[in-house]
Amino acid sequence: MKNVLITMILGMLLLISGIAVSQQEADPGQQFPFGADPAAGKRLRTRDFGMYYETYGNGAPLLLIHGNGGSIASMASQIPYFSQKYKVIAADSRSQGKSADPGDSLSYEMMADDCNALMDSLHIKSAYVVGWSDGGIIGLLLAIRHPDKVRKLAVTGANIRPDTTAVSAADISSMKDQVARLLQQKQDPQTRNEIKLTRLMIFEPNISRHSLQQIRCPVLVIGGDHDIIRPEHTMEIYRSIPGASLWILPGSGHDTCIRFKDDFNLQTDRFFHL
Repeated sequence: MKNVLITMILGMLLLISGIAVSQQEADPGQQFPFGADPAAGKRLRTRDFGMYYETYGNGAPLLLIHGNGGSIASMASQIPYFSQKYKVIAADSRSQGKSADPGDSLSYEMMADDCNALMDSLHIKSAYVVGWSDGGIIGLLLAIRHPDKVRKLAVTGANIRPDTTAVSAADISSMKDQVARLLQQKQDPQTRNEIKLTRLMIFEPNISRHSLQQIRCPVLVIGGDHDIIRPEHTMEIYRSIPGASLWILPGSGHDTCIRFKDDFNLQTDRFFHL
């Protein structure tokens, strides 16, 4: 619960209760929770860590990427919908969920390359990609670093810089204060991992407009008008990507894919089929 309260303050994750509710609403007949389904789960040993992932459905491949400190369960509102039409691949990102990584380094570039390695292992030449928050950052970097792998991309709540043009000074200060408190605690693996994930948000990403201009796949940039990511920053991302589409949801915060899951899933699916 301590970690959940921290991420509530940061506004970068959903509440555990929200995950549970969204999962029950998404698929009440699901025998095992998403992220802990033995029939759907597999593990890939790649790039010096074990990446846990689950697959659902059949059709064109669609990769779901969750946010900081989350897991496959964070995308519980998307898996049942998209798995009716696509082969959904949902993975726990490095150092999160069941994809433990004891290393002390972490970057969004590393996680984008992890996604590329996962797709290679599944013999997927290209996929539709949906990324939420940090997952949106990873999706952008996947399109930049491995352009052939992304057929179309939808990102919500993503940022390209860790400064006050993207989030408030209070949010940045809260993250720095949290790292300072954690450094004073006993350095067990859980605490060290939390420090690593929080520092990631403090110092990254650092994606230039020039890099965004190199993206060639169709991109739908999504944000809430009350998102922790400033709408002006979301607009900057949209304007920097050639031919991108923009969708700002009124009355929405950082959790567009949960609070407005029906609209989010429908409009994202429509974008993929344009």
